[in-house]
Amino acid sequence: MAEQSTHKTDSGVDATGLDEVVRFTSDLIRIDTTNRGGGDCRERPAAEYAAEQLAGAGLEPTLLERTSGRSNVVARIEGTDPSADALLVHGHLDVVPAQADDWQVHPFSGEIRDGVVWGRGAVDMKNMDAMILSVVRSWARQGIRPRRDLVIAFTADEEASAEDGSGFLADRHAGLFEGCTEGISESGAFTFHAAPGMRLYPIAAGERGTGWLKLTARGQAGHGSKVNRANAVIHLAQAIARIGEHQWPVRLTPTVRAALAELARLHGVDTDVHAPDFDVDALLGKLGRAAALVEPTVRNSANPTMLQAGYKVNVIPGEAVAYVDGRYLPGGEEEFKATLDELTGPHVDWEFHHREVAVEAPVDSSVYRKMRAALEEFEPEGHVIPYCMSGGTDAKQFSRLGVTGYGFSPLKLPEDYDYAAMFHGVDERVPVEALHFGARVLSRFLRTA
Repeated sequence: MAEQSTHKTDSGVDATGLDEVVRFTSDLIRIDTTNRGGGDCRERPAAEYAAEQLAGAGLEPTLLERTSGRSNVVARIEGTDPSADALLVHGHLDVVPAQADDWQVHPFSGEIRDGVVWGRGAVDMKNMDAMILSVVRSWARQGIRPRRDLVIAFTADEEASAEDGSGFLADRHAGLFEGCTEGISESGAFTFHAAPGMRLYPIAAGERGTGWLKLTARGQAGHGSKVNRANAVIHLAQAIARIGEHQWPVRLTPTVRAALAELARLHGVDTDVHAPDFDVDALLGKLGRAAALVEPTVRNSANPTMLQAGYKVNVIPGEAVAYVDGRYLPGGEEEFKATLDELTGPHVDWEFHHREVAVEAPVDSSVYRKMRAALEEFEPEGHVIPYCMSGGTDAKQFSRLGVTGYGFSPLKLPEDYDYAAMFHGVDERVPVEALHFGARVLSRFLRTA
């Protein structure tokens, strides 16, 4: 680790801050904040830890709960320019479950081995939480202030409904976010090795909307030995088959078009992404590994995930239920709903089990240019591109407050590191050097934003 010192680096993160980002990541991992859904989670110990570190930087953090034990932390750093809009910097404290028997190390050990921090949350997203804390504390030691107000928020419940987290904050405590026009959080500015010598740094400038669906088929209950033309299981199975086989049409958002144009240029492919006859699938076939960044976001999608029907093999049930994970692009919700009406047919009803909006952020904005500049300063040979996330983050809930969200949690990663596999995967881990890089880049961006 770095020598214990408060010597100021070019980024504004001192040597103590580099040590702290590693220690904070490890400490937070050791606080088990597993979110099993249905309210089964307790983020309060992690929230108290984060609040303690913020208080140590001279801030006045507020702990807020909708449900006992489901804590959120909010603090504000005053900027030097009172006329500037505020920037929201947020990260969630909960993590998805992990089965210890499947891991090389215990998922809540926070073990640091061979220059790597191991454990659930190392990437999603206690690493970013630690970066935020280390930057804020490093600034406090050096007397550094950002240009604009920063609102720091650590949230509960992101890995489920966000009802106890960002949704609760947006709906019940909007005043804490007064003046915030933009926000940054997870899943962006990481190294993506597209080809030998080609390192991409995708910044998330959009998210598909969440449409988790409950399908219900109703029919005539009866004996399993008799002919039944109103079999709910058959009606449901037919609807699920239609949904699973449906080929969704291409729908390109401005963010995705911008990503495709930049990737085509980097790969030496001559194409016009705005042409009426533009063939996105043909281009994706020429982009190699980089196609994975955009392929999930050129269409809406709906994947059946759960089936529930019956209670005895010789009884035809009167009702059958299925769940579908649906995602729709910005501007695509109405088409999504109309398509589901058609695919489910006359014998199956559907409703939203959980719904959140799609969001999109401009890629020609001042804040995007400053994120790009911060990355390029510390990784001059990297290529910054925009992309749209296939899933979602707390940015959806904060968009209710008029906050435009970006994914910016910088990490410089080695070529053999599978970043995507770390999310909700086994043996989640993050290199120490990636954390150091992330803290430096984050600090540089936040100082200039």
